[in-house]
Amino acid sequence: MIELIPFINILFLIIFSFTIIIIKKDKIVKFMSLISNLAVFILSIFLLIQVLDNGTLLLNLGKSSSLLGIQFYVGPMEAVLSVVFTFVMLMILWFSYSSIENEISKSRISFFYILINLLLASLLGVIYSNDLFNSYVFIEVSTLSACGLIILKDKKENIKATIKYLIMSTIGSGLVLMAIAYVYSITGHLNISSINEVIISSYQNHNNAVLIILGLFTVGLGIKSAVFPLHSWLPDAHSSAPTPASAALSALVIKVYVFMLIKVLFRMFSYEIINDFIIMDIILLLGSMGMIFGSIMAIFQKELKRMVAYSSVAQMGYIVFGIGLGTVSGTAIAVYHIIGHAVTKSSLFLISGLFIEKTSSKKIEDLKGIGKEMPITLGLFTIGAFSMVGIPILPGFISKWYLSLTCIEVGRVPLILIILASSLLNVLYYFPIIINGYFGNENLEGKIYKSKKIELKRLMPVFLLVIAMILIGAFSSRLIDLF
Repeated sequence: MIELIPFINILFLIIFSFTIIIIKKDKIVKFMSLISNLAVFILSIFLLIQVLDNGTLLLNLGKSSSLLGIQFYVGPMEAVLSVVFTFVMLMILWFSYSSIENEISKSRISFFYILINLLLASLLGVIYSNDLFNSYVFIEVSTLSACGLIILKDKKENIKATIKYLIMSTIGSGLVLMAIAYVYSITGHLNISSINEVIISSYQNHNNAVLIILGLFTVGLGIKSAVFPLHSWLPDAHSSAPTPASAALSALVIKVYVFMLIKVLFRMFSYEIINDFIIMDIILLLGSMGMIFGSIMAIFQKELKRMVAYSSVAQMGYIVFGIGLGTVSGTAIAVYHIIGHAVTKSSLFLISGLFIEKTSSKKIEDLKGIGKEMPITLGLFTIGAFSMVGIPILPGFISKWYLSLTCIEVGRVPLILIILASSLLNVLYYFPIIINGYFGNENLEGKIYKSKKIELKRLMPVFLLVIAMILIGAFSSRLIDLF
């Protein structure tokens, strides 16, 4: 029974999605979505325990050698990502329970929960799948679900952002599909493990083909995961979407595509093969540029959600940077940053939504003195911002520390300066919000203590995300060793 959990998780979410369609009452729809996600979260915990006790789980649905065969591969990384993704989505849904009506019309509430369930099912599908074609199918389902979530507001800016995202994502999908076709043409397989066996024995006869495949996958998945400079769709999409959707898009969606890239580079090929090609230096360059330029663009934003969105571009830079180092430790840190950033950025987006709701403004300048009116909420934002900047113990610091050690390990010490520069740039756009929110007579003048406070039940999912963030920092060494 345990070995069927990956399949059950996906099937369960899809069945609930189609069940929600026929239900008219919003409260029942919300409850069913919460219950389905809670069930999947619990099952993911059991799956993690099984993997830690018995090793990697392989589940074949159909013949693994057949083009139609589906194989799920769940190792420690996949199991941990499954738990983190389902937990974060559960918190987002909990948050949306009392806030989604403020952002979308009542007639579209059921569609929101249908799309959220389909989105999580497709993300888990990408995480679990060990064959390229089914990974591609799940990628496309996640893209369409994400587009639906962005356009739910039905405003001009949402329509524009959705069209932009759809066009860019279609280009990325096309490149990925071309790469898959090219892989099949030279290996005769779509199963990642089978491809690896063929590639290892014959890649020297297909050097140019391998380089093209690596390039297609890197650019295609780079577009979908908003790797700089392929990120142009992200700020509009993430800032205009409903707050719970923004949190899901930034915390989960863009992460799953970069995890797919990790599987392609290091499981379908291997460290020995990819380090023979210039593509790894290009990936390292893209990561370095993302860390710097993503932060620079965030500094100049006037709207809170756009600033947090551009911050995601910078944070994706850290993940890509770790991949580009081309080592086991670099990859482990990249995966660690995926989970650390997932809980951190989801909490920051949810808090941003609360600020916008209470101030009726998207502008950062209107948050002056908000620490007096919403002290607990700004306190939670501060902890998340500290992680982004790199304050010790929190996940952001752990990622930067281990990335720096890996740079020393591979003899690329000057790259540490890029990590330090990015951290300093993070300070320039997160700390002014905190300082202006808590301090300054001109900022606090006329503000009434706790006048805009949020009910505890609405803050609870954010509290739990922040607690999870602290725990991920506290147990960082165990997680990185596991990966």
